[in-house]
Amino acid sequence: MKRGFTLIELLVAMAVFSIMAALAYGGLNSIARTRGELARQEADFGNLMRAIGSLERDLNGIVARPVRGTAGQELPAVLGASDHIELTRLGFANPQAESRSNLQRVFYELDGHKLERGRYAVLDRAANSTPQVDDLKVATEDFRLRYLDGASGQWLDAWPPPQSAPELLPRAIGWQLRTKQHGEITGTVELVSAWPTQAAGLVTPAPQNPIGTPLPPLPPPPGGVR
Repeated sequence: MKRGFTLIELLVAMAVFSIMAALAYGGLNSIARTRGELARQEADFGNLMRAIGSLERDLNGIVARPVRGTAGQELPAVLGASDHIELTRLGFANPQAESRSNLQRVFYELDGHKLERGRYAVLDRAANSTPQVDDLKVATEDFRLRYLDGASGQWLDAWPPPQSAPELLPRAIGWQLRTKQHGEITGTVELVSAWPTQAAGLVTPAPQNPIGTPLPPLPPPPGGVR
């Protein structure tokens, strides 16, 4: 006589299967969450590296070219505060050989917890000139800057110093970035005191060093790398 499974045996089998399925699902779910978290951290770290690279490239490319603001006022080549910097930089890519300068006016600032980079389409602005602002996608708690005065050898919280020429550049710029995910990151960029006039596209004389002796012309750095 053929016998099947009893109801109790079926219930036991289903209970064992359910337990094994729950354990397997928990393991797979844990793996999926771990992979998702790793991907998020990788994306955050990539955004941080791109933001730092962009900041240091712009600082390395600073040139002594003041600009005109929307009201026609003269703005220094580097206009900086402890939490904001606006500068003229060399190396504005022009792959289509358009009739425009190879210089660009950019700025960095902290908006809430977003580190932003803004850029103007022209150097000397019209009354309706507005920047294009990009979120660098770095969860930032604080952004600080300081400026080394080559004449006094002191670090300043703002640039330029009072009664100085608008073409004057700091000897170096230090930055500090405190992020939610990666803690505090600092860096210092030593500036090129004077680009060759032809390379920078400038018509004004190159600035002098603090001693007053004209600086020798320097070749442009390869790719904006320090």
